[in-house]
Amino acid sequence: MIRPILQATDPQLRQKSKSVVKVDKKISSIITDLKDTLVVQKDPEGVGLAAPQIGKKLRVFIMKLGGTTITVINPKILQVINKGKGVAKKIERKQKKSKILEGCLSLPHYYGPLKRAKFIKIKYLDGNGQEQISSFSDFDAQIIQHEIDHLEGILFIDKLLEQKRPLYEYVNGEWERVELI
Repeated sequence: MIRPILQATDPQLRQKSKSVVKVDKKISSIITDLKDTLVVQKDPEGVGLAAPQIGKKLRVFIMKLGGTTITVINPKILQVINKGKGVAKKIERKQKKSKILEGCLSLPHYYGPLKRAKFIKIKYLDGNGQEQISSFSDFDAQIIQHEIDHLEGILFIDKLLEQKRPLYEYVNGEWERVELI
């Protein structure tokens, strides 16, 4: 079922989510609602959606990955790499060339250039309740971190303030800088 997405001013988005004890019909129904809700988002189009954004205080989110959608339940960060040698260094160089503005379906049409880890490894349960360990880099790592923030009651604008970075609003095909207080 398509659910309304809570907007940034909703206090529910500021609450920490509870861990899922068992992947049952209730959780499967929430996952279906997340997928149904994400797929209809067109302006802007979303790449991830967390249960708190549809009013469910559970540690569940979905994200688009390639041509599929993955479900992440009770994620635990195992490893984060910001800089270094090898793969992370190559990723860092690549990202320096193309900055990605981060946005959120709970704050549509607003974007900001956040610094996020370039590589992240997490342990989580998939939609069938099976434990997975996966690594993500580049934009996918950014999505994972953004969605985990939602599970902690943190919005991307909090990170923008923390990093003293600008916020932009996309209006009628134009970018306008917005002052954060």
